[in-house]
Amino acid sequence: MDERIVKEILEGGKNEIFQEALDYLEQKGVLPYKEFKRLKEWYTPLAFSVAGYTELEILNQFLEELKKAVKEGSTKEQFRESMNHFLEEQGYDGLTPYHADQIFRQNMLTAYSVGHYQQMTDPDVLERRKYWQYQTAGDGDVRESHAAMDGRVFPADSSIWDVWYPPNGFGCRCSVVSRTERQVQRMGLKVEETIPNAYNMDTGEIEALLPDPKFRTNPAKAQWKPDMAGFPEALRKIYTTKHKAK
Repeated sequence: MDERIVKEILEGGKNEIFQEALDYLEQKGVLPYKEFKRLKEWYTPLAFSVAGYTELEILNQFLEELKKAVKEGSTKEQFRESMNHFLEEQGYDGLTPYHADQIFRQNMLTAYSVGHYQQMTDPDVLERRKYWQYQTAGDGDVRESHAAMDGRVFPADSSIWDVWYPPNGFGCRCSVVSRTERQVQRMGLKVEETIPNAYNMDTGEIEALLPDPKFRTNPAKAQWKPDMAGFPEALRKIYTTKHKAK
């Protein structure tokens, strides 16, 4: 994701609520980490968990603090302070700065990325901006596979975005920007249709270029469905609980 946007999200102070990002967090249900880890990749955006914690009260508080950060523009430091106050009251040790950063960064950047997807797929926007371009942060910390996607353009409705929509790994700062046809032509951009190939150093084979394992899906496309057939039991319970509360 663009470093300016990353900085804005992590430093807080936003005056307007990014409703689409909040909606993404609102749909989540908490699960103990052991159950969360058993979920198949497609289902993980519907659930929330934090490694090292099993009590649902604690996990719910984590999620509530993240929602608060979207609503009020609080920073990761404020997130850590609030969570540590709650954790210590419950008899837990507080979060280290590193642990707080990892939880806050991954969840907030995912929520904002999903919110951006919802805005870009608005029918009026899609009518004018039919192409999407993948962008990295453009520095030395970008992973090799992500760097190989930098600048590539695909149609907005390409299935590649089911696999390569960011975040595409822990700490991923990549983003997607929409382009008009005129922009594509003026910038001399090539519109591609399929996932590019790359050399696999481990196998010595030419294979499809893929994101990090566990991130080969589009979190914006995961959604609760009235027909829960095939959903894990833990998620069916969350869905039932959520709808009883309404």
